[in-house]
Amino acid sequence: MSEPPASPKLFGDLLALARGAWVREMALRLNRLGYLDYRRSDAIALRWLRHGQVPLGDVAATLGVSRQAARKVVDGLVERGFARLERDRVDGRRLNVELSNDGTRYARAVLEVITQLNHDVESQVAAYDLEMVKDVLRTVASRYGTA
Repeated sequence: MSEPPASPKLFGDLLALARGAWVREMALRLNRLGYLDYRRSDAIALRWLRHGQVPLGDVAATLGVSRQAARKVVDGLVERGFARLERDRVDGRRLNVELSNDGTRYARAVLEVITQLNHDVESQVAAYDLEMVKDVLRTVASRYGTA
């Protein structure tokens, strides 16, 4: 029996495939730099946390996830030695998240890899087309995102 012709991929399929490929390539490049446990939430969390100490409660809003999910992201960074949680000096009920020295180095490596990947894509796609794709992705994020 012959195989049916391949159906065209829907937008959501292409979006998921592209995200998966991007995350795998990030992990591969970071692995080469000695960071063997890249997680898909690391990029946005590290890029945000590299600016300084942040209340744990603000992480959920910034990541666009529940408080429970944000805590899981932060706990993963803490377990791997990239961040630490400390009680706020003024309000003892509040926990603050801060990158460790290793976390700061990891954040730099993540940013370097993202910059390289962006450059790779920009060198393969016309500037106008890239802007159109970004517009579509912003629309999807704002329409279906939680943030």
